[in-house]
Amino acid sequence: MKFNHTEEHVDDNMLLLQANIDDMNPELCSYVADQLFAIGANDVYWIPIVMKKGRPGLMLNVLLSNELSSDIEEIIFKETTTLGLRTLAASCHRLGRRWTQVNTQWGEVSIKLGFYKGKQVQYAPEFSQCEAIAHSYNVPLKTVYDQARAAYQAEINSDDGDDDR
Repeated sequence: MKFNHTEEHVDDNMLLLQANIDDMNPELCSYVADQLFAIGANDVYWIPIVMKKGRPGLMLNVLLSNELSSDIEEIIFKETTTLGLRTLAASCHRLGRRWTQVNTQWGEVSIKLGFYKGKQVQYAPEFSQCEAIAHSYNVPLKTVYDQARAAYQAEINSDDGDDDR
């Protein structure tokens, strides 16, 4: 399911699948997450947990649209060592999102804007672009990220009466 994130909305009919795992090599986690994202999972994250008898483990959490549950379950059962899944109904309140560009000394960087009830409440540079610049120019990632944020802040401070931000 593709989502239109331009406008703020609530996505109903979502699921959160969870699995507690204590006997899998943690090096497999990123591969499993990549497989889940590739077929349409909205979010995949791992939480360190302590399981029975004090064993360290991981909780796999996958947010997905209802219609993907069979495909997601298949990947989890094939690619992890879990013997069972919890399924929880979920709704997701998503901010409206728009993009703008700012100039940095290394070139343009996209800034993602988040809107709540029509008002901008979030902004963040596109991480992958900042990361690529950091690699290309051999500068610290945090420097690129900070400069992109500062460029955006300077831009909105210089705008007169722009109600969209």
